[in-house]
Parts: sequence; C-alpha cells; structure tokens
Amino acid sequence: MNRHLPSGVIFDAPKKQVELDRIGEIISDPDFWNQPEKSQKVMQDRKRLEEAIGNAQKIKDLTDELDTFFELAREGEDVLSEIEPSLRTYAEVLSTLETEMLLSGENDARPAIMTIHPGAGGTESQDWAEMLMRMYLRWCERKSFGVVITDRLEGEGAGIKSVTFEVNGPNAYGLLQSEIGVHRLVRISPFDSAARRHTSFASVFVYPQIDDEIKIDIRVEDLRIDTFRSGGAGGQHVNMTDSAVRITHLPTNTVVQCQNERSQIKNRASAMKQLRAKLYEAELEKKREESRKTEASKLEINFGSQIRSYVLAPYRMIKDHRTKFAVGDVDRVLDGDLESLMHSYLVWRKTGKTAKDSGDELPD
Repeated sequence: MNRHLPSGVIFDAPKKQVELDRIGEIISDPDFWNQPEKSQKVMQDRKRLEEAIGNAQKIKDLTDELDTFFELAREGEDVLSEIEPSLRTYAEVLSTLETEMLLSGENDARPAIMTIHPGAGGTESQDWAEMLMRMYLRWCERKSFGVVITDRLEGEGAGIKSVTFEVNGPNAYGLLQSEIGVHRLVRISPFDSAARRHTSFASVFVYPQIDDEIKIDIRVEDLRIDTFRSGGAGGQHVNMTDSAVRITHLPTNTVVQCQNERSQIKNRASAMKQLRAKLYEAELEKKREESRKTEASKLEINFGSQIRSYVLAPYRMIKDHRTKFAVGDVDRVLDGDLESLMHSYLVWRKTGKTAKDSGDELPD
C-alpha cells in the first residue's frame, strides 16, 4: 500500500520536545493538582507528546537498522528474513505518525460523543444499527478507549432504535469524523425465511466533547427538562424511579437524554454535556457551510449522505464512497479494525486524494 508522508512529519520531534518541557513546568506548579479536569487534560497531552517523540525516535532507530541491513545485503549477506519484520514495523510506525499529522483540526484531539440511528426498514435496520455499535465498541476496545453508554433504546424484536455513547481517548473525535454519515448494508437477511438479499441503512453522528474552557451560551429559560423512568435492563431501582432525564433546547429543538446512571443528577449532567457538544457542533457546521459556499472543493459531511457500503452478498467487500478505498476482509472491519478506512479518510480530507489516485483502491 502506498503512503504519502510529507518528510517534515518525522522531524517534528524537537518542537514536540519543547511542548513537553513546557508541560513539565506546568505540572511542577504546586497548584497544578487543584483543578482535576485541567490537570487530567494536561496529563493526556503529555502522554500524547511522549508517544509522538517515542515514535520519531523509533523511526530513526529503524532507519539506522535498515541502512545496516541494506549495506550487508550489498556485501552479499543473506538478510532478507531480518529485513522483512523491520520493514513491517517501519510501515506501521510511519502510518501512526502520518495519522497524527493529519489530525490537525481544532477539535480533533478531543474525546467524542457518538450516536447511531437505524434508517427505515424496521428489524433489518435496527439489527444493522446494533452491528455498527458493536463495531465501534470493538474499535474502542482495540484502542484502549473508555466508553460510557449514556442512552440506549432497544429495538422491537432485534437490534436497537438508537444509542448514544461517549468515547474517551486521545484523538477520538478526529478519528471518528470519518464515520459521520449514512452506512449501507447489503446481505442475505437472517430475518427473511426466503433468504432474500436486503439493503439496510443506519446513520452515525459524532460530536466533540466540549470542556469548560469553551463557552456555550445555554440559558436556563431556553431548556425544557423532563424526567422519566429508565427503560430496559437495570433492575428494580431503575424501573421504579424517574431517574432518566430528557433535555430539549427550545430555540433549536435539540433533544438529548441520558438514562445510564441511577442518579437523576448524574443523568442531567451527562445530558447537558451532550447538549453542549451538539450545539457547539451545530455552530461549527454553520461555519463549514459558509466556507463550502466559497471553496471550489466541497467536503460533504451532511447527514443523509451515503458514505460507505458493507456488502456481504453476493460478494464480500466494504467500500468508502468518498475515498474509493475498499477492504475485502469484511469480518475484520466489522470486528473493529477500522484503521485503514479512517486513515484513507484523513488523507482524502487533507489532500483530496482518493485511494484510486494513490493506488490503494481495490477492484470492484
């Protein structure tokens, strides 16, 4: 697979070391731990910088090692078995560095809030929505990201009617932006006794989690707050008390809800976090729309745009319609291996190059 890595990305280590030294000074301040939320963010930044510097050093070490192998090969030594694993590691680290470079948006480094809704089609689409949820939860597990499911509405018979969950990890929002839009599934339906092929749709939204440093003006008089009994599993307490919270922002008719916690106070705090994220994303989308009107090249991320097809019958392939990148190992992707799809999206977003342009496209 071809990679197009600007050479400058490898040599950002000195700049990152300066940032790391500055963070070290902040941490040494006696009052640093008095603000838990800010201190947690700083520690996350430190970890990210340490990993980036470590990867840059690893690239340097691998480059020196490969130079030695190539020199031995020119002298007639058989080093093929030793070069191959080094080249694989080299490619993996380069890909990590490239992805980091591509995540340069204002909110890319933030944790995310993700929601999934099935399209029309009843049980078929509800089952597909649950498959997508499982795919993203497995991806989070692979990345060691924390997940908090704040709202889940079970489907009738199978699947889910909706789900909202927080994804807590570095660059979660930047990576998950690749998933915003409509996902299409083609398969032999397990719910059709005649074993016919069905097409199902589900929509995915992703919002950046907003901390207190970003001010979102939400007036109390603009909110309608309703409480209700949590549905689904949860035991006697959940079903017997009005612990779930639904908040409606009246000026924009934005609705959020949370029923994950037993405490109404905690559910309300979580719902407010979702509301702030949605209102912030709505403002960003207004700015993006204004930019799209003046830019020659458009970045279509609107709800309703079909971004990816997952075909399980009559052949097996997953193809992203924006980047033209295709994957033949369907099971691996549905089990949470989304790295190649996310990477191709980030390259396309940054450069406008599709997999076809870069030679990464698989045949249809």
